[in-house]
Amino acid sequence: MSLQVELEQHRNVLVVRLRGELDHHTADIVRFKMEDAILRGRVDHVVLSLKDLQFMDSSGLGVILGRYKLIKGRGGKMVVCDVHAGVKRLFELSGLFKIMSFYETERSALAGLEVVS
Repeated sequence: MSLQVELEQHRNVLVVRLRGELDHHTADIVRFKMEDAILRGRVDHVVLSLKDLQFMDSSGLGVILGRYKLIKGRGGKMVVCDVHAGVKRLFELSGLFKIMSFYETERSALAGLEVVS
């Protein structure tokens, strides 16, 4: 299975929807697309929607952590929503939920960042 990356902007929030598998084969695609959107646009915060992400390995964790550091360095927040059970477990084991907020839905994530969808 491959990876699909969908980017959508709501005001100053970039919503990133990932579908498929985020691994060492696809990590560079996500890294490039997210960095390009963050650096080119007026992005203060990122919502990472993972409802349709079926698999992620340590390369994926590295990409997410790197973009977290980028957005945090710009004074913003990155939150995660709609996480598939297997991927959620990886987030828990890695400790990423200790630094990023988790929301059940994309809508609640946007509301948590005070952006009306």
